[in-house]
Amino acid sequence: MLQYIVKRLLLLPFLLVIFSIFAFIIIQAPPGDFVTSYIADLAASGSSVDQAQIDALRERYGLDQPMHIQYLKWMGRIVTGDLGFSLDWRKPIKELIAERLMLTVLLGLFTFVFTWLLAIPIGIISAVKQYSFLDYFFSVFNYFGVATPTFMTALILMWLAFSVFGVSITGLFSPEFVDAPWSMARAEDLLRHIWLPMIILGLDGTARLARIMRANLLDELNKPYVEMARAKGMSEWKLVIKYPVRLSLNPLVSTIGWYLPLIFSGSVIVATVLNLPTIGPMLLRSLTNQDMFLAGTIVMIYLFLAVIGTLISDILLAWLDPRIRMG
Repeated sequence: MLQYIVKRLLLLPFLLVIFSIFAFIIIQAPPGDFVTSYIADLAASGSSVDQAQIDALRERYGLDQPMHIQYLKWMGRIVTGDLGFSLDWRKPIKELIAERLMLTVLLGLFTFVFTWLLAIPIGIISAVKQYSFLDYFFSVFNYFGVATPTFMTALILMWLAFSVFGVSITGLFSPEFVDAPWSMARAEDLLRHIWLPMIILGLDGTARLARIMRANLLDELNKPYVEMARAKGMSEWKLVIKYPVRLSLNPLVSTIGWYLPLIFSGSVIVATVLNLPTIGPMLLRSLTNQDMFLAGTIVMIYLFLAVIGTLISDILLAWLDPRIRMG
């Protein structure tokens, strides 16, 4: 196991270099650059900029150099721990990410726990009580959860809250706590607001994981070793939990690899709709305004978390299933 982990860790730098090249190319693919967007905004407001100022801006931000030079300088700064400077926000990228990191991770962890605590029992009950009322009820719930876009769920709940109760449910804080320093009162206000984004973000994942759990558990329950355990007199729920459920968790554990970036992003569209102060809306703004250094840094963090998450998934799968450990 240790040898396997070491091999995967040695591959990590090479994977990140390859991913960083593709990420930088994709971010640079749209025509123009940050200066182009900046000039367009000035023109829309009635201001004008001459060519000398445009050239000075491109030279100042290093946008007048070839793409490969820009990439090498960007990667050189990242290797030394300097994430660079946001062209749009006019602030160091470290500060921008640090401002939203804690809230993003908190929301992601709340959503992760909510999803797994709900999805696994639903999947188990649906499989054990196949074709019962509960199975049909959860199946309808899963279909709605998968078919309904999360941003639409957010919009519907926002409309209901405002039209029925006359309250706004956007953001993670009440207006008086948005810019307030951290205190017990601010933490309590966060807990009063975080449950709704948690439910909205978790419904889709809950529905998908519950369906996967049900399908895999039904497959395991029909295998010979289950019938043999029943024949030996093992109680039904002890049998289900001890063997089939453990093996049915494999596909769910494998999803951790792509869930880590989701924890960091907090779902870009839902976070934008709900006006959440997380990393996701910042990425959307950086892409819209072609703030390539900020966008590239966030994308690189997503890719790093995806690689680490995949490694964690593989380790957990090997620990969970002896068949994987034995090759």
